[in-house]
Parts: sequence; structure tokens; C-alpha cells
Amino acid sequence: MGIDFPGGFLFGSATSAYQIEGAAAEDGKEDSIWDVFCRVPGAIANGEDATLACDHYHRMSEDVKLLADLGMNTYRFSVSWPRVVASDGAVITRGMDFYSRLVDELLANDVSPWLTLYHWDLPAALPGGWKNRDTAKRFVDYAMAVHERLGDRVRTWTTLNEPWCSSFLSYAAGVHAPGETEPAGSIAAAHHLLLAHGWTVRELRRADPAASLGITLNFTPALPASDSAADVDVTRRVDGTTNRFFADAIFTGAYPADVLDDLDDLWPSGLVHDGDLAAINAPIDVLGVNYYTTNMFRAAPPDASAEGPTPHIAATDAVQVLRDLPVTAMGWEVHPEGLRDLLTWLHDTYTGPAGTALVITENGAAYDDQADAGGFVDDQDRLDYLRTHISAVHEAIDAGADVRGYLAWSLMDNFEWAYGYDKRFGVVRVDEDLRRIPKASALWYADVARTGRVD
Repeated sequence: MGIDFPGGFLFGSATSAYQIEGAAAEDGKEDSIWDVFCRVPGAIANGEDATLACDHYHRMSEDVKLLADLGMNTYRFSVSWPRVVASDGAVITRGMDFYSRLVDELLANDVSPWLTLYHWDLPAALPGGWKNRDTAKRFVDYAMAVHERLGDRVRTWTTLNEPWCSSFLSYAAGVHAPGETEPAGSIAAAHHLLLAHGWTVRELRRADPAASLGITLNFTPALPASDSAADVDVTRRVDGTTNRFFADAIFTGAYPADVLDDLDDLWPSGLVHDGDLAAINAPIDVLGVNYYTTNMFRAAPPDASAEGPTPHIAATDAVQVLRDLPVTAMGWEVHPEGLRDLLTWLHDTYTGPAGTALVITENGAAYDDQADAGGFVDDQDRLDYLRTHISAVHEAIDAGADVRGYLAWSLMDNFEWAYGYDKRFGVVRVDEDLRRIPKASALWYADVARTGRVD
């Protein structure tokens, strides 16, 4: 028996500028921290970079038509900060023109533009990156410059994508640009990212009261491997820095007390100024939810604790326990029930009481695609991943969660950050000649997008 989604439910897909655009030094674009990071030997698999990526910068019209042909009504894209604002603060006209054309193309094809201001490509020229409080101020200036040019046509604005990644993975674990391994610096980066979000929401609200404003957070629910005190506590600490650190600050105006206790020795002195948390707590209209998997943890014995930097910061002794579940090419367990439970938890804990809508802004899977002689990929594994997770979203709606949309990650195969081009998340294949070839999952998803129904 099929399931039907409410009228007006959003079905679309998402990409990010750095992963698809290419044109890394064209039309005045300056270096981002990822341009610099890609030049570090060993930082990216196979020594690859995003100089060309999917060449979306030159193939944008083709890609928008593809979206429309696949029946999608919403497209979440990001703007590259160093493509539109120079290091001296001047607007880069040709870069801004590109996004204006993109928005016009989307609207002409009846696809609603959903704009993300920051998907990790920070201008390399900013001293100290997100560790520097001044970067948050510069972000507001950049955001308002984009709004001045596009605000008459773009009605949905996301400030940041996954600040957990652009703080803890980038400044503590060292696996994302700028590749630093300083836990205290990652905490400073996380706070300044959230501050940039709050300040920008405040200014956008003043400039455009009718716009829909929000942020996208990545959530990886954490489960204890047993009910032992050690397993429960290490799972609490992972959950604290992975999930609650950001959501609590945004929706309650305070960092979780237990996380502050856990991070006491790492927390930079004088980091939080008067008024910071009130700014971060600025009301938002929509919370973007990125979900890929759920993890289970146990505590390592005291003499076997992990050494060195960790993205979990306060839980260096956390050991992931793999369950008897299928996994994607990323090694991530496939657990659609986790998405249902996450959405109901978010609604009950944060968004429902705040009157904030939920939208899945990323969900998808990388698999080792095998193309036939014509370039077509019959990706039944990815198709099943999408089907089960979209069905889990419907279960969350039935349970009372206010979920308004689902955006698959990703529209097309692209540059997958430190993995280079080895991991493919797209529902559309991009081959060696940059041809766009919809996979079986794209054809199935197109039917869902057109009908609002999953059979």
C-alpha cells in the first residue's frame, strides 16, 4: 500500500557550491580554505581537487532543466562566499551575476530556490578563519550583500550548513579545511559560527520580515551499546557535542550544562560575550535536518582510550559498535528508523514548542555504482535507501512531527570533500565527460516528487 504526503510538501534535492561549480579562479573568484586545503599533499584522496568539479558554473542552465525534468519543486544550493565578495569587502559582480541567473532559471522552471549562505567554502584571506570572532561580523556583511542582490526572488534562507563539520571536523579532527587539530580552537569556531548565524538571522529579519529563515544541522543520533553506566555516559558525551551543543544554543539560548562541564578544560577563556547567546537564540522559521545514519557506542577500557584529536571532543574513549545492518560505501549503517525517531525527538524537544518547521535538507547514500555500456546506473541499493527513509519521514509526520519537505542528497555525483571523487552520492551520474545521466534512483524519485506518493 502506498503512502501519500500532505499537499504542498517539498520534494527536491540539494548541492553545494564548492562540490559542483568548478571555475575555481574565474570571474574574480578568490581562494576558499578548501582551495588551499586541496593543495596540501595527502589531504584529499587521490590528490584530487574541485577546480573543475561538475563544471556547474558553465552548465547551470542544463542542470536546472534536469531538476525540472525530474519533477523536483525545490532546489537547495549554496553561494560561494569568495566568489561574490572579495577580500577587501567589495562585491564581485560577475560572481553575483551567476547566482542571479541561477535564481532566474529556477523560477522560470517552477523550481523554488532555497539558498544556503555557507557550505564550508570560507574565504582563505580571513585571518584565523572561524577561530576569529571578526569572521562572524564579516559573514553578516557578506550575507546582506547576497540578500541585497537576490532577496527580491529568494524566499528561503539558510545561514549555515552543518556547523559541527566546519568546527569540530575542521579545527579539531583536521580532516576538513583548514585541517587544524586544536580542540580549543574548534570550540571557538563553533561558537563564532553560531554567532554568525544569530547575527545574520537578526539582520535578515529586519531587512526582509516575510522571508523564511533557518539553519541546517547534521544529526547523528547516538545509542549506547548497553545499559552500563560507562556506555550510557560516553554516549551522552558524544550526543552532547554532536547534536545538543548546537540545537540547545539555537533553541534555548544556552549551551548544555553537561557539555560545558565536559569541556571545561578546553573552553577558551572569554569566548562568550554578553548578548552572544541571546543572538544565537534568534527565532527561526525552519530547521534543516541532515541525516545519514545512527551510531551505537561503547566506552573503551581506561587503558585503551583513543589518542589524539577527535571530532567528539569530550568523548575520546567512545568506540563505535557496528550492528548487523547493511552499510553504504561510506561504511555508514543504513538505519531509516533513526530518521523517524530523530524527527519526533526534534519536534518534541526543540522545534514543536518553538513553532519551527522541519525540513530534511540532506539525506542520501554513496554506493559503488556500476554503469552499463550506455552509462546508466541501476542503483537499486540507493533507491531502496531513499524509499525507506522517505517512508520514515512519513511515519514521523503521522507521529505528529511538523515536517514540510525532503531534499535528497545529492542531485549529482560531485567532489566529496576529503574523499575526492571516490564517493558518489548523486541520483544523477556524472561521467568522465561530465554528461549528466539520471540513475534508476532519480527516475523513481522523480515519480515521487511529481505525485507526492511513495508506492
